[in-house]
Amino acid sequence: MASYLPYVLSGVGLTLAVAGGALSLATLLGVVAAAARLSASRWPRAIATAYATLIRGVPDLVLMLLIFYGGQIGVNALAQRLGWVGDGGSLDVDPFVAGTLTLGFIYGAYFAETFRGAMLAVPRGQSEAAVAFGLSRRQVLTRIVLPQMVRHALPGFTNNWLVLVKSTALVSVIGLTDLMYRAKQAGAATRAAFFYFAVAAAVYLAITSISLGALRAFERRQSRGVRRAA
Repeated sequence: MASYLPYVLSGVGLTLAVAGGALSLATLLGVVAAAARLSASRWPRAIATAYATLIRGVPDLVLMLLIFYGGQIGVNALAQRLGWVGDGGSLDVDPFVAGTLTLGFIYGAYFAETFRGAMLAVPRGQSEAAVAFGLSRRQVLTRIVLPQMVRHALPGFTNNWLVLVKSTALVSVIGLTDLMYRAKQAGAATRAAFFYFAVAAAVYLAITSISLGALRAFERRQSRGVRRAA
């Protein structure tokens, strides 16, 4: 059974690449959606609310399949209309790009709620004082609110990151040869599925444990000098 271990473990890099790319996109979408939820304008607030409600209400696997296959249909329809391919031709969406974008899009909704709560935790008086000193709304957001919200967002950010890492296993259903995909193949080839799935579980546990330790250390550093309740 150990002969397949290098093959299985070689998928770790791809799993981490998907997780890292999805985290970057989710963080960006989360900040934008959180700011839109707190906006005084009606339309940005409505769009961000619909996005968060829809994504959090549909299972991740369903969204993965819908976006992957629906995205392929949309890309090919657009390519045919623009004349990039003939009527009988087609373009294939790269599974890595599709999986990363899909996970980032999904978890952007969860990060949005985390960041929204963190922004609300920043005392409103500070924003009002900044406006009184002549700062624009954009400057208040980037110079006053965002730097301070990091400390409040870290616990929720950590939890979302850990769930995101585990959810990268979903990309195996669209053909991406990540850790989970390789563990499934190795288990089928050797009829030792339990062993290789246990190996995959141990790797995911190691990734999340290391991440948890690093993020908790960062949280303690961000909380230095903050008065805590008795």
